[in-house]
Amino acid sequence: MLTVLVFLLPRFLPGDPVGNLVDAGDADPEYVAQARAAAERSLGLDRPLPEQFGRFLNDLAHGNLGFSAGNNQSVGALLRQTVPWTVLLMGTSLVLSSFLSYRIGVAAAWRRGTVGDRAITVGSTLLHAIPDYALAMVFLVLFAVRIRLFPIVGASTPFTQSASGLYKIGDVASHLVLPVAALTLGLMGTKFLLVRNATLGALGQDYMVLARAKGLPERLLKRRHAGRNALLPFLNLVGIQVGIAFGGATFVQTVFGYPGVGPLMVAAVRGADYAVLQGCFLVAAVLVLTANLVVDVVSVGVDPRVGAR
Repeated sequence: MLTVLVFLLPRFLPGDPVGNLVDAGDADPEYVAQARAAAERSLGLDRPLPEQFGRFLNDLAHGNLGFSAGNNQSVGALLRQTVPWTVLLMGTSLVLSSFLSYRIGVAAAWRRGTVGDRAITVGSTLLHAIPDYALAMVFLVLFAVRIRLFPIVGASTPFTQSASGLYKIGDVASHLVLPVAALTLGLMGTKFLLVRNATLGALGQDYMVLARAKGLPERLLKRRHAGRNALLPFLNLVGIQVGIAFGGATFVQTVFGYPGVGPLMVAAVRGADYAVLQGCFLVAAVLVLTANLVVDVVSVGVDPRVGAR
């Protein structure tokens, strides 16, 4: 089913996959028609759809993701260049947003009703309502254009191949700050509200009363008893957010000119490059499935009853 969706989704999008390859201009209509027919044969688009799907499965089984005529490069090579940057951005943002939202959500629930709790809850709700690309544009204008604290575009400074390893790490980190900040804040709102509400639901439970009666310190009560009640739904949400993070990263990378699957996919949509779109969708599916597998394994470790279901 997954391969069917990966194959069909690009073909549902509007656009002419050979239109950008054949420059009609003032050329003879017969010549244009012949050029289009040759381009369709080269891309395999002159075959019936079932035969195209069969070729796609055969190529996929042999590790061949196809060839991008628009980029004059194999899709596998394009993905090897872009996927690491996307994984770096997504992974950093997911880890930061998960850590911060869990800690802040438990702390806010523990101090429910205070000014700090209300301010954080309102702020998280607002962040949840603001699109990632809007946050990215605000950060770009404010911190890169006006204040000039961080680089405006790209993932590294050009012509730094001879620089030291430590300088390169710092350079990549400085380019990563604003995209990560925009994506992290966009992912925090939902997780914070879930953790806060789940922790609030645990505060009046019998096991919390018993733990207080035993004289356990507040640190243990908050993290190991109240906060643990939110851990399983929190992990499930993290797994779900991998797909959301991929979509958010696409827009954030485009705003900052950050290399990755996002700009590659946007260019492929504009050019109706089926091979690139199939590769990008396949990468997204693999990332989501892998993340949910990891979440399932971790959930069993957190609560063995999950594995017994």
